[in-house]
Amino acid sequence: MTEFLLALAAFVLAHLVPAMPGVRPRLVALAGRPAYIAVYSVLSLVLLAWLVVAARRADDLWLWQPAGWQWLVAALLMPVSLVLLVAGLAEPNPLSVSLRRSDGETLPASAVLTRHPVLWGFLLWALAHVPANGRLVPVILFGTMAALAALGMPMLDRKAQRRLGDETWRRLAGQPVPLSRTRLAHLAGAAVLAIALYAWMLAQGHALLIGPDPLGGLRAFYG
Repeated sequence: MTEFLLALAAFVLAHLVPAMPGVRPRLVALAGRPAYIAVYSVLSLVLLAWLVVAARRADDLWLWQPAGWQWLVAALLMPVSLVLLVAGLAEPNPLSVSLRRSDGETLPASAVLTRHPVLWGFLLWALAHVPANGRLVPVILFGTMAALAALGMPMLDRKAQRRLGDETWRRLAGQPVPLSRTRLAHLAGAAVLAIALYAWMLAQGHALLIGPDPLGGLRAFYG
């Protein structure tokens, strides 16, 4: 359990510290944006891998026995989560997090759904995994991830407001985003990619990368 808590603390700090006012701009100015993104991405993946391994090795205890409907919660929420994650990461978003830098004020297709699609995707991912994992370690893990995603939304709002200015932020954050053909095409593409990823995770990806087989859990109740 000690290793798991250390890995969890390191993962959380790696995401909270750069979000503090002034920290990320200093790191970007020091290393350059491409180097910062590369190092931060590798660090996040390493810490995530350590967290998964530590969680699997930790001593654990049952808090409740999962029921069939609890497995269905994860099965139904995960496609929505993946669509938000893929759509949010694929396009620049001046109001939130994305893999692509935004230099303008054009809102992405995913802004039709929510201002913070990536964080909502992570929040749904975390919440979807709590009911089907009735053990202490997964509950701590996914509960922390859900809290991290939820806390990140107001933090990103304040960050974007400082960067864009009050007037521009209020205009962008408050305006309805029209669902044009271009945005609809982007959302459809993200949905196709997300469903393909979801199918792979169900078929073998989850068992290969994480360990538990989600289809095996569903078959245990509905097979």
